[in-house]
Amino acid sequence: MKLLTFAATNHKESINKQLVSYAASLISEADTELLDLNDYEMPIYSQDREEQGGIPEAAQQFYKKVGEADAVMIAFAEHNGSYTAAFKNIFDWASRIDQKVYQGKPMLLLATSPGPGGAQNVLASATTSAPFFAGEVLGSISVPSFYENFDSEKGQLKSTELDQQIREATEKLVEAFSPVL
Repeated sequence: MKLLTFAATNHKESINKQLVSYAASLISEADTELLDLNDYEMPIYSQDREEQGGIPEAAQQFYKKVGEADAVMIAFAEHNGSYTAAFKNIFDWASRIDQKVYQGKPMLLLATSPGPGGAQNVLASATTSAPFFAGEVLGSISVPSFYENFDSEKGQLKSTELDQQIREATEKLVEAFSPVL
């Protein structure tokens, strides 16, 4: 199973990157690739830019990475209750290649924040909209109060309840690719 993972932010020290890396580490059967959105910087999407210069190569590479994966795992950072500008821009450009950005892939969506909200607003938005972009959401989990619930030195969740939720969700991704017996 080829698993594509990323934090939907361009913050180099992202807590969402820590979370998605931990969740991906639970799937030993997967060949995991962790994308860095900083590798996909491009002009802010506009119809005028698209008409003048076409779709940037970075957007095409991102779309191709999704297509090559068997499953996708994303951890969403929340900026002012919504997607980060970095993710939204990449997504907008990729959707111009094909509106089915997620290309029918099974997905696990995560989100965290330092506060008690756990980026639930952006996670709800992502979970609701993913099917419109050909994403098959198998689970979505918010981790509130990241620094209270995650041990950054050990790279793992402290909360057994949250850890169990993530383990069950990652098992659903694996089951999506297990042969039917």
